[in-house]
Amino acid sequence: MTIRTVLVTGATGKTGRRVAERLAARGLTVREGSRSGAVPFDWEAPEGWAAALRGADAAYVNYYPDLAAPGATEAMGAFGAAAAREGVRRLTLLSGRGEPAAVAAEEALREAAGVELTVVRGAFFAQNFTEGLLAEGVAAGELVFPAGDTPEPFVDVADLADVVVETLLSDVHAGLVHELTGPRALTFAEVAAELSRASGRPVAYTSVTAEAYAELLTGFGLPRPEAEWLADLFATLLDGHNAEPTDGVKRVLGREPRSFARFAAEG
Repeated sequence: MTIRTVLVTGATGKTGRRVAERLAARGLTVREGSRSGAVPFDWEAPEGWAAALRGADAAYVNYYPDLAAPGATEAMGAFGAAAAREGVRRLTLLSGRGEPAAVAAEEALREAAGVELTVVRGAFFAQNFTEGLLAEGVAAGELVFPAGDTPEPFVDVADLADVVVETLLSDVHAGLVHELTGPRALTFAEVAAELSRASGRPVAYTSVTAEAYAELLTGFGLPRPEAEWLADLFATLLDGHNAEPTDGVKRVLGREPRSFARFAAEG
């Protein structure tokens, strides 16, 4: 299958931006799906999905806020049906590793679209400490999270984006699920130490309960239902069941994933 035009949803986010850059560098036409894009795309405005999908050969599906969030399964069903109507032939879906609710959303997209679907399940992103929810606290020298001493094999989003591009452009990944992690699991205390070492500034890790973290998020202006859901999700994901690294990056790209230490040193 020849892929020429790709819709990238969430094109201004951590993964979408990198996927769009890599596709453009390889000469593809990239349709950047975002609220401010030339063809606007908003997960809360399904009436605009058809226009964004029309003429695309493939799409990178990056649901906001998370594929395990309430409403995601219904959204995936509707998006898959829209993709099928517009003749999109290949989809790569970003999912969460070890999220049962996300699996239901994966299946909804697969059944509705009826086309080639690859699922990429990512571990906790290394970039969350520098670009996402935790970046401001880390910059101020404090890492507060409901993770206890559970290790997590953090995945570098650069590796994840390389995998997504490969699945979009190659014919061999249809129907497959790739679980992506870094090469070694670290606790959040070890992450704080790595960030401290790389930056030359101390970063202290404080473990809190999910309830306390929800209160913290609410204090930053997040609506309470969303804060409680997000805190519970993090606590669930970091209960130890995701601690074992996988070889997903190597199987797809033929190389080892970047370590967290390298990410902290190089960005």
